[in-house]
Amino acid sequence: MAVELVDLSVPILSGMPVYPGDPEVVVTPALTVTNSGVNVRRLHLGSQTGTHVDAPYHVDDALPRLEHLPLERFTGPAVVADARGLPPRTPIGPEVLPGGLEPGTVLLIATGWSRHWGTDAYLAHPYPTVETAEAIVAAGVRTVGIDALSVDRTPPPGDDAFSLDVHRVLCGAQAVIAENLTALDRLLDAQAAGRPVEVSLFPLRLEGDGAPTRAIAKITA
Repeated sequence: MAVELVDLSVPILSGMPVYPGDPEVVVTPALTVTNSGVNVRRLHLGSQTGTHVDAPYHVDDALPRLEHLPLERFTGPAVVADARGLPPRTPIGPEVLPGGLEPGTVLLIATGWSRHWGTDAYLAHPYPTVETAEAIVAAGVRTVGIDALSVDRTPPPGDDAFSLDVHRVLCGAQAVIAENLTALDRLLDAQAAGRPVEVSLFPLRLEGDGAPTRAIAKITA
């Protein structure tokens, strides 16, 4: 049986994009082979850096923290919703949701916006509506990922229309959210060809609101 592994993560680098207001990322040498006999990097970054998962605690102190979630919440068979080709900051309605959603499914929303990673256009991503989030929860799905900066609208500078409504619907159902995924087009191609896709979104073992993850998809023939 042929197996293909696809990296769905962005690299962690100094100066990489972060959500407006989050800690900037700085990666510098702490030790070097020349001076200390080993290479070690010093990292300064936020818990929501790069490809990461949000625990429900991210938006509400009363909701479960990352360390209290079952490991099963971070892996499973994937179903990919194709929301590509939309204009900037377009709401994604429930009509894009594919069939096959059920408890244990990892829903990935492919906007195609990862192509804008590292540019100002990345902030103008499409985003699911509250109605879409409610439909996801009603289907029993508790793991949702997107190839964009957030599942909520990211307002442009000077726009006060900030909202975490989609986060609150998903996190209120104790779902986990993966953001800043990439390469979801390859999973759409596999899905169209009838090839099963499984996804792992296991985060660093941090406590609290979330953590960076090395997101990996396994596609089988």
